[in-house]
Amino acid sequence: MKLFVYHTPEEITTHQMPDCAIAIDVLRATTTMAAAFNVGAEAIQVFSDIDHLMQVSEQWPADKRIRAGERGGARVEGCDLGNSPLDHSIEHTQGRRLFMSTTNGTRCLQRIQKAPTVITAALITRQAVVKFLLDQKPETVWMVGSGWEGTYSLEDTVCAGAIAYSLNHEMGLTLKEIAGNDALIAAVTLYLHWQDKLLELMRHASHGQRLLGLNNDEDLAYCAQLDRLDIVPIQKEPGILVA
Repeated sequence: MKLFVYHTPEEITTHQMPDCAIAIDVLRATTTMAAAFNVGAEAIQVFSDIDHLMQVSEQWPADKRIRAGERGGARVEGCDLGNSPLDHSIEHTQGRRLFMSTTNGTRCLQRIQKAPTVITAALITRQAVVKFLLDQKPETVWMVGSGWEGTYSLEDTVCAGAIAYSLNHEMGLTLKEIAGNDALIAAVTLYLHWQDKLLELMRHASHGQRLLGLNNDEDLAYCAQLDRLDIVPIQKEPGILVA
């Protein structure tokens, strides 16, 4: 198994795809997706365009849908929710489909949607993702950070490093044996430096500071947790994820 890290969707080429592509948006799309599935969301349908989300979701029964739209860290007007993992509960989300559009995470998913297997990852699902990869044994794996509007994000890269480090340990291989590119080694190095202070890393990150400015302290604390949920969201068909 060879692991590759790409800091943003813009770094990858779409004419060649890996056996498994992983979208990572720790703050907060892929964390929110896992949290929604944890309380029984029926499926998550992702959109890059809010108007398209509104149009498609209108065809779904109102009591069976949730419109979640976020831009710049804030909820989009006209949507039920923004992009917080803490918005989801059994009472509110169970059995309903989440129609979701975010600044970065949903764009990342659309960039990799043609891969044979597409999953999402966050720090809270790190070990579940590692187990999935060990079970499936894909030859090539791309871990693609969502970044922030085309730029590098610390939290996505540290998540990729956390996955790679755990996978490397479980397989009993050297880092050199699993690294597909230099960015993978850099991601593991970043994780090893911050592994015991992930919330502090979030507070250093530019998007973490942006969320703190919007009074999202609790979101940051939730997103910084490791191995909280045993869930791997997987693409059922392009643009639609199930647990």
